[in-house]
Amino acid sequence: SLTAQWAKSAGYKVVYTPHGMLEPYALQRHYWTKKLPAILLFQKKGLRVSDMIHATAEMEKENLLKLGWNKNVTVVPNCIQIDQIESKYPDSSKGKEYVRCRSKMILFLSRVHPKKGVNFLIEAIARLKNELKGFTVKVAGPCEDAYLNELKALAEAKGVGEMIHFLGPVFGDAKWPLYREADVFVLPTYSENFGIVIAEALASGTPVITTFGTPWEELNHYHCGWCTNIGTEPTVEALLKFLTCSDIELQEMGRRGRKLVEDKYTSVAIAKQFYEIYQQLANQGLQSFYHCRGN
Repeated sequence: SLTAQWAKSAGYKVVYTPHGMLEPYALQRHYWTKKLPAILLFQKKGLRVSDMIHATAEMEKENLLKLGWNKNVTVVPNCIQIDQIESKYPDSSKGKEYVRCRSKMILFLSRVHPKKGVNFLIEAIARLKNELKGFTVKVAGPCEDAYLNELKALAEAKGVGEMIHFLGPVFGDAKWPLYREADVFVLPTYSENFGIVIAEALASGTPVITTFGTPWEELNHYHCGWCTNIGTEPTVEALLKFLTCSDIELQEMGRRGRKLVEDKYTSVAIAKQFYEIYQQLANQGLQSFYHCRGN
């Protein structure tokens, strides 16, 4: 960007964060629009002059390296302030052990956009409407009217219009009760450079279903959710696995998810990683920094 070029010319060390703007899905979406030439022109110049490129996941790093504009790419995930997020499962070490009965609610909370795969969730719910009898599906997030009408029509056509509730935008403190109420959080997205809503759901104690389009394959390793391929069938398979879990198993998954976020994605843990990056750059010479974020 122009600001990155200015900072470099002024003698600053520049750390540049593209924020997913150069992910393949984002570029393909803009390929036939007027946006792509501007994106490539300004982002390319900004990345080339930067001393360090900040990616939020290994997948994003690989895609940035493929562009060949700058090889100095370092991965530091996004973070959340977990001390401000209440888990639905109290700490068992404090003598508050209990089993929470499922509320029969499935949650999607994010920008409602074709990239996010909400259609896969609707189609999967339709495939499993007998197994999910009594469940409600809440879809929360901002959405353009035309696409919202398209999704509502799909739900009606699949016979699950009464099960799926579109809540519209939900921000700030209003989202936390939704995370805690949900039995499972589903984000069947095509592409995310991080997916902060996944970390928020895990911190709230809710298991997550998402895709390999996100950097959350560790859900499978930590046994706190299911990371799958992209599409309707993988979403169906993950929901079936969720349905086989007992209330106790869901509680254990919720606690493991909270622990994962506590160990790896708190603001303190991520701040330490950035400090180490800045120290490395300072040791190379100039000690003034400019951290440029793409948008």
